Amino acid sequence: MSSALKHRWSVENNFLLGITAGRWWRLLRENRFAVDPAYWHRAAVITLASLFNWLDARNEERFYAEAVRGTVVERPPLFILGHPRTGTTHLHNLVTLDPQFGFPNVYQVTYPHSFLSTEERRSRQFASHLPSKRLMDNVSLGADRPHEDEFALAISSLYSPMLAVNFPRHGEKYRRYLTFEGVPAEELEEWKRTMRWFVKKLTLKQRRRLVLKSPQHTARIRLLLELFPEACFVNIHREPYTVFSSWRYALDKAVWFLFLQKPPAGNIDEDLLRDGKVIFDAYFDQRHLVPPGRLVDVAYEDLEARPVGVMREIYEKLGLAGFEALRPRLQAYLDTLQGYRKNLLPELAPDVKANVNREWRRAFDEWGYRA
Repeated sequence: MSSALKHRWSVENNFLLGITAGRWWRLLRENRFAVDPAYWHRAAVITLASLFNWLDARNEERFYAEAVRGTVVERPPLFILGHPRTGTTHLHNLVTLDPQFGFPNVYQVTYPHSFLSTEERRSRQFASHLPSKRLMDNVSLGADRPHEDEFALAISSLYSPMLAVNFPRHGEKYRRYLTFEGVPAEELEEWKRTMRWFVKKLTLKQRRRLVLKSPQHTARIRLLLELFPEACFVNIHREPYTVFSSWRYALDKAVWFLFLQKPPAGNIDEDLLRDGKVIFDAYFDQRHLVPPGRLVDVAYEDLEARPVGVMREIYEKLGLAGFEALRPRLQAYLDTLQGYRKNLLPELAPDVKANVNREWRRAFDEWGYRA
């Protein structure tokens, strides 16, 4: 399969390929089955896959339900936070080089209902359909690579802002799940149950302390502490103009493959500025809830300039053991990135920069970036 076709297969059908039939029916019903004709082929593929996923989920429930329920998460997760396009994936990849940590991989977040029973025999075939690199930034991709737990939470609970991409005409409904402010209590409790369930499944599979990374969690510190009171956090931030430009570029490259509805006419910049402000404000308003010694702020620019030194500082500030054992793995991985080239992003127009400065002013001020 060509690289272009692999991109189309994996990105077009996306994380909904892992949804089970019952949840897919519920998602369609909640959106009044309003899949536009141009995307019926996508819905048909997801529908067929959901039937097989339902069978796999039933089989896994039969053999693993009791073990999952009885699993104790003895060591609280380490959460990597950060606005989209701030380097969260790079940081996740660096931290999870340490064998003391576990993490959800691409296969597991795509098939959260069945990975305990299917991963060993199906991950190779799954990997053969994946492109070697992500479409929007050329970061390497593979079935066993660390990935965002939000994908699993989205198709398991159906309470995720990610679903606003699939059903953009109902985007306002799904964006509420970025912070969960104002959502019905039963929806919040279902999301919490789903989070506990997925963390237990990962713990049963890996028996290690988990490192979880999803940009959406940056706006959910309060909820994550309710679930895991002893959790630790590393937040990565980056120069805001670059973040905005990179986010806009990434969405333009990848998001249109995910539509099940034609998006309503609107100003995409306004949506990005609004969502970014929600993320930044939630983080700044909630970070005081984390006890001293359990939250580290990292600048992407520092991580890029001196990755080994910044990683050492993270370990020291969080009281993590094992950095010297990690150092050779860290350096070997960094050596493989020598040929990596970041996207060349266009200069933002003056009026756009003014809007970013105004809406994200708090990020400029809190982290000392020049406006």
